[in-house]
Amino acid sequence: MSDVTLFIDGVPRRVPSDVTVAVAILNHGTMSLRKSSEGQPRAPVCAMGTCFECRVTVDGQAGVRACITPVTEGMQVETMS
Repeated sequence: MSDVTLFIDGVPRRVPSDVTVAVAILNHGTMSLRKSSEGQPRAPVCAMGTCFECRVTVDGQAGVRACITPVTEGMQVETMS
């Protein structure tokens, strides 16, 4: 297993290459990936892509489910929190 560097909210982070974006974000201390329409913090719930609570922006594409998206080298991830 090797590591990759991705950018979470502009901060470079080294993570194992075999994890998802959600795992990478949570492992670096961010517990909220976005906010609800009422302003409440939201985090991954199901971890299998059905609840849509883990949506982030990846390489400019909004609404990506972090829990089912593998990390890649140089990936730009923006949380909505």
